[in-house]
Amino acid sequence: MTGIDHSVAPFAVHIPDVELEAEPLAAEQIVSGDPVVTGKVLWESPDGKQLRGIWQITPGVVTDTEANELFVVVSGRATIEFEGGTVIEVGPGDACVLREGDRTTWTVHETLRKAYHISL
Repeated sequence: MTGIDHSVAPFAVHIPDVELEAEPLAAEQIVSGDPVVTGKVLWESPDGKQLRGIWQITPGVVTDTEANELFVVVSGRATIEFEGGTVIEVGPGDACVLREGDRTTWTVHETLRKAYHISL
């Protein structure tokens, strides 16, 4: 990603107030509803393999192929169904670990905002 200062000093942000940018979903990812995704990368490693940021999705049902990710839900609720049968419910204060390559279906009940760390 361009424009990110990799030498930035330590910082803090108030996650609910961070202004996010549009991250359009591919049409084939939308199962139902009209979900809108926004996000912001707060930090990226110099080699581009580590990302930290904030991500948000409005209600609806979408499919995804996951990255190696740890996230913490700040607000909202969703049900994440994994191919193979595992189902995880997430809401405010929940931490979730996703495995790279897992195929999921997200049913977003309330606009969900999360802080994440992704390892590529």
